[in-house]
Amino acid sequence: MEPQNISTVTEFQLLGFQDLLEWQTILFAIFLLIYFLTVTGNVVIIVVVSQDQRLHSPMYMFLKHLSLLEIWYTSTIVPLLLANLLSWGQFISFPACMAQLYFFVFFGATECFLLAMMAYDRYLAICSPLHYTFLMSPEMCSKLVASSWLTRFSTGFLPSLMISKLDFCGPNQINRLFCDLPPLMQLSCSSIYITEMVIFILSIAVLCICFFLTLVSYVFIVSSILRIPSASGQMKTFATCGSHLLVVTIYYGSMISMYVFPNTHLSPEINKIISVFYTVVTPLLNPVIYSLRNKDFKVAVKKVVANKCGICGVRMKEIFFIS
Repeated sequence: MEPQNISTVTEFQLLGFQDLLEWQTILFAIFLLIYFLTVTGNVVIIVVVSQDQRLHSPMYMFLKHLSLLEIWYTSTIVPLLLANLLSWGQFISFPACMAQLYFFVFFGATECFLLAMMAYDRYLAICSPLHYTFLMSPEMCSKLVASSWLTRFSTGFLPSLMISKLDFCGPNQINRLFCDLPPLMQLSCSSIYITEMVIFILSIAVLCICFFLTLVSYVFIVSSILRIPSASGQMKTFATCGSHLLVVTIYYGSMISMYVFPNTHLSPEINKIISVFYTVVTPLLNPVIYSLRNKDFKVAVKKVVANKCGICGVRMKEIFFIS
């Protein structure tokens, strides 16, 4: 018997929203606006937290790293999505696809860990304020942040390596917005059982455990809020924690439904909409929920803007008088 010729896939075609050709321009404008607002909002957070000494607390330290992460996370997905909307089917090389997959898993896992740490930080601040300074010292915060980046670095490496070792014989069309785990495994012409098991275990370890720890933290927070004698204090704290929990639930809910309990029975269009929530929507909501609604942060923004405007005014006067 003659050996069968099997062609190896060297590039993939991301179909994106090809089924919505008449909406391509509108979708491009919407995603471009969201991307601009996401990057701008998170850059503002990084600049303000870095320059205002009053915001050098554990909560804002975590928030600064979350903002930096969100910029990289959404930049891994959205620019290629925008190019796809303009070209009606963007081609991506195999190495570039694996690189996108790696950074998506790496940044996604790191965000899960950071969100869990931020929930734990709020739990200590509200439920154990007397021990907060000791338990959340600057050294401890630095260690937690460093561990979130380093451990999740390896978390992204294993799935990407195992996917890259699979055989892809064609077709090469990925009916998603980016190089994602489920569609890549569906396109493989080799056995994916071990790869599926490893990805499932990692998804449980990262998504479910971090989500569980976050929920437990908020349960204790809510129980402490109910003991606040002031009704206005309860409402204020509930509003803040409720908005945090809403964004966390949207992020974890969409991720868990995609990777822990994959919706194989759903249409590709529904899966694309689900992926939009954790790749495009939550990176925009995080700066709004965690900072722009915060009174201290808004005061810091006004202070930084006033300082910048003052410096610019002095420089303009110097230039005017010198000339």
